[in-house]
Amino acid sequence: MIFRAAVCVAALALGMAPAIAQDYPSKPIRILVGFAPGGIVDEGARYLADFITRETGQQAIVENRTGAAGVPALGVVAKADPDGYTIAVTISGSLVISPFVQKQMPLDVTKDLALVSSLVEAPQFIAINSQLPAKNLAEFIALAKQKPGGFDYGSAGVGSLPHLSAALFAHQAGLNMVHVPFRGAQPAVAELMAGRIAMIASSVGDLQAGIDGGTIRVLVAAANKRLAYLPDVPSAPEAGMPNFLVSTWLGVVAPAATPQPIIDRLHQLSQAMLKDPAMQKRLATRNIEPMPMSQAEFRSFVAKQYDLWKGHIQSIGVEAQ
Repeated sequence: MIFRAAVCVAALALGMAPAIAQDYPSKPIRILVGFAPGGIVDEGARYLADFITRETGQQAIVENRTGAAGVPALGVVAKADPDGYTIAVTISGSLVISPFVQKQMPLDVTKDLALVSSLVEAPQFIAINSQLPAKNLAEFIALAKQKPGGFDYGSAGVGSLPHLSAALFAHQAGLNMVHVPFRGAQPAVAELMAGRIAMIASSVGDLQAGIDGGTIRVLVAAANKRLAYLPDVPSAPEAGMPNFLVSTWLGVVAPAATPQPIIDRLHQLSQAMLKDPAMQKRLATRNIEPMPMSQAEFRSFVAKQYDLWKGHIQSIGVEAQ
């Protein structure tokens, strides 16, 4: 009797699944972003919101909830009704770095969120002030090794991806450098351009003004290949650092109990956005690359990144704050 009831429930659920997918979305979707307007996460969310609105006829609204490397926004999503109407566009650091550098996490990212879709990525670069007597990566490493502790690097704050990227670079290059945290990436870049710090790790967007003005010299891309928008900058493997591969990437997440048909629909919309010519043009103007993946590929990718950063953070000795 119990078995027969279970079969009936399962059959009913299977019958409802297409209806759920067909009806979704039937009202506005709220897309949370844990960062201020104007950055890469906000930009990615607004691209997605525009596309969802255009494709479905239902408005998607971006809501910025800043603070603590984007983690509180994920906490809101984790506790929201799992109906697909409260989701988030999140950055890599919130999912695979914050669990190891923040003592007070309002959620377990491995259990409380459903990984819906990959979106885009932008590799990190190592850049120095152009007045330093180093024309390439090898010369800078040699220069820094001559003065252990005599060179510093800036970041967007303790535990941020720019901090950990620079610390990982210094660790792999065998350098003893001093970390100088700032309240955000822009102040750190401004100090680099002024010559008050020696080095920074950053995506190209924050570095562009200094590159164009000649105050910043980019030494290496933390990527497997050269990038078309900086063709003279060697990739990490080319520069002799094959394990220095770091990027900022974005993904879509939802509450863990969100029905699979809704996750499938959100994944389909997100991946369709990446193939849309108008969206590709918008991304290219910002030097942001699409990161298309199946759901299984995205889950596997995030799991590997989670384990990778756990090891990196242990090796460079960053303690949770």
